[in-house]
Order: sequence, then structure tokens, then C-alpha cells
Amino acid sequence: MSISKSFSPVKLIILFLSMVVLCCLPFVVSSFVLRIATGIMMWIGLALSWNMLGGYMGYISFGHGASFGLGAYIAGMLMTQLHLPFFVSLLIAGILTYIFAALVGYPTLRLSGSYFAIGTWAFAEMMRQLVLVLTITGGPEGLRLPPMLNDNFFYFVMFGLALLVFMVAYLFFEHSDFGLKVKAVREEETAARTLGLNTTWVKNQVFALSSMFAGIIGGAFAYWITFIHPDSVLGPLIADQMVIMVLLGGIGTLFGPVIGAIVLYVGNQYMLVMWGQSSAYLIILGLAICLVILFLPEGLMSLLRILRGRRRGIIKRLLPGMKKSNI
Repeated sequence: MSISKSFSPVKLIILFLSMVVLCCLPFVVSSFVLRIATGIMMWIGLALSWNMLGGYMGYISFGHGASFGLGAYIAGMLMTQLHLPFFVSLLIAGILTYIFAALVGYPTLRLSGSYFAIGTWAFAEMMRQLVLVLTITGGPEGLRLPPMLNDNFFYFVMFGLALLVFMVAYLFFEHSDFGLKVKAVREEETAARTLGLNTTWVKNQVFALSSMFAGIIGGAFAYWITFIHPDSVLGPLIADQMVIMVLLGGIGTLFGPVIGAIVLYVGNQYMLVMWGQSSAYLIILGLAICLVILFLPEGLMSLLRILRGRRRGIIKRLLPGMKKSNI
């Protein structure tokens, strides 16, 4: 399905203007705001990649940070030891993360529900402990990369990656036969298998694809911050934030992860500036998330649907009166 058939002319104009604004952003804002925007783009890409597995297929993973960290370390080592170009390193990091996730996926995806969530968390922790003891990764001292290019470059890299993941989610998960197969696995896996669907292949492809995007973004992140440590790229906080962003915005939707990533990351940065490294911002953030889950269990996207429904209701009530006045 083409984009022009899925979006109205008004939405296409809004989309085009948004792209123009985002492309011009690095040239009109300060370096601080640009770094915030770069972080937003990175987390949008990560949230969308997690949503492929946790939202569209319904397999909640707490180990997605392992793919992010794996991509970061692969790209970092390719640069420091083999001196490969930036985009070549990202491509190799994505391919190796895809292969690694496909191999891990076959035994892991035999689990489901909370068992799958715990299994992925255990796998991510195993990865972190392994990196801590390996000499090639820098061990507990981490891996330092030489500074490469300016912030404008990394903004466009993260923006391009976020846009790529968004388009893959839109084309392959929202409007394709593959997306229907994924939703069939989510809704009733046993019935889908009975009807002849190779559910093992579908689950493995989604797991590997979502991990690949997380790995590529992790590789770009390593170049951006020029220093990676097991606790910063393989810690549980990476995966936890992906989960929270998707749940906050609306799991299993296209724009939910985008909204959740923007709200959570901007909120994090604002409260960090206000309260520094204290736990105050974590308490406020936790309370806000609890309120959203209690009153908007489908995320902030449900609030937008409610507001849209009320607007349509008002228009319907106004139309009869307008027709009568014209008569």
C-alpha cells in the first residue's frame, strides 16, 4: 500500500512540513537543544524497534538492551581495531546483531509470557557480565572511541535511523501480509499454527529484525558519545526505558512509541536539569507513569482518540443546526 493512499492530502502536507522543520532544526537551534533532539530521535528508533516485538507480536522483552549494547560494542571495536568507516561499521553491526538474535531467538522464543520476559532479561545480564570480563571489550574500564564528527552529523544519522524504523514498521507491520501473520501470532498462536502458518519463522524474523535495528542504533550511539561501558549500554535501564516509552505512548500502535519516546525523554532531561542526579525526577516520573497506566491503559494514543471522538461529536451536533439556519 502506498503512503499517498493511506494518508489524506492534509496529513501528507503536515508530514512534509514536519520533515522540512526536522531537517532545518540543526541550523537554527543551540548545541544543547540539538543534543536533546538527537537523543529523542535515538529513543524513537529504539522504542519503535521494541514495539515490533512487544507490541505487534505481543512478546514482552526485557533484554532488548542486549542488542543495543552488542551493536555498540561491535561498531566500537570495528572502529578502534580495524579502523573501518562509520557506515560500514554500522552495517556490519546490524548484520551481526541480526544473525546473533536469530540464533538466540530459536531457543528463547519457545518461551512465552513472563517466562520469555525473564529469559530475555537473564540473557541480557549474561551479556553484560561477559563483556565485563573480556579484554577485547575493555572490560570494566569500557571502550573509548576517538571523537569523529560534529553534532549535526549525528542528528541526521539518528533522524535517518528513526525514519527508517518508522517506515519499516509502517510498511511491513501495518500494511503487509507479513504484518497480518505477526498479528495472527499475537492474537492466537495455536490457531495460526493449525492453519499452516510457520509461527516459529515469523517469531524469529520479528525478533531478529527488531534486534538488528537496536544494534544499528547502538552502533551510532557508540560513535556519538565516544565512550561505551557495560553498565551504560548493556544495563537494564536501556530496555526498561524502551518498554516504558511504548507503554506510555500506546503499545502495538505506530505513533504510540514516537509519542512515548518524546514525552519520556524530554521529561527526563527537564527533570534532570531541575533536580540533577537526585531521585526526585524518578519519583515524579514513576507517579506520572502510574497515572497513565491507571487512567489510560492503552497509552497516550487513547487520549488522542478520545479527543478526536469528542471533536467529531461536536461537529455532528453543530451540523444539523447549521443546516437549519441555512434553510
